[in-house]
Amino acid sequence: MSKSVIRFATLAAFSLAFASAPVISTVYANPDENAPAPSSSTKTKGKKKSEAAPSSEYAAFAAGYRAAYTTIYDRHDYANAIDQLKALGHDDTAAVANLIGYSYRKLGDYKLSQVWYERALKSDPNHVKTWQYYGLWQVEQGNRDQAQYHLNKIAQLAGKDSEEYRSLAAALEQPPGTGLVY
Repeated sequence: MSKSVIRFATLAAFSLAFASAPVISTVYANPDENAPAPSSSTKTKGKKKSEAAPSSEYAAFAAGYRAAYTTIYDRHDYANAIDQLKALGHDDTAAVANLIGYSYRKLGDYKLSQVWYERALKSDPNHVKTWQYYGLWQVEQGNRDQAQYHLNKIAQLAGKDSEEYRSLAAALEQPPGTGLVY
């Protein structure tokens, strides 16, 4: 086959895959690209995954996740965000557990924050946002060697050009004991 035919076939396959991807997968693109989708055991029974329409459970989860995200990052109301996230019923997933950990950290409860960060990493050891936030937790606790470990893990998973890497690297560049909270 000629190179142009192979290129065209590759482009066509990529275009088909892109066009058939579920539209709702972009719901979490802003807050966390790895945010969970609740399982839909009864809604898709007997149907192929590609035939199953997004469930109302998923829509409710997505709306609740976005609301909690706004509560955290726009209103800085961490206590209410924790309640919102727990009410979703998916706090065993990395994205949700990570935001709960972040909220506890912002409230100054470092022990509970650590529990939730570790829960997030247990759920998904490659969850880059958790490595970043837990690394910032390490910096705040004065654990610079551990924060460096987290930074190296982010470099491995997402690269040194990622926002998560740059954020943690900037925190590590600050002199120890400056009392900065991230």
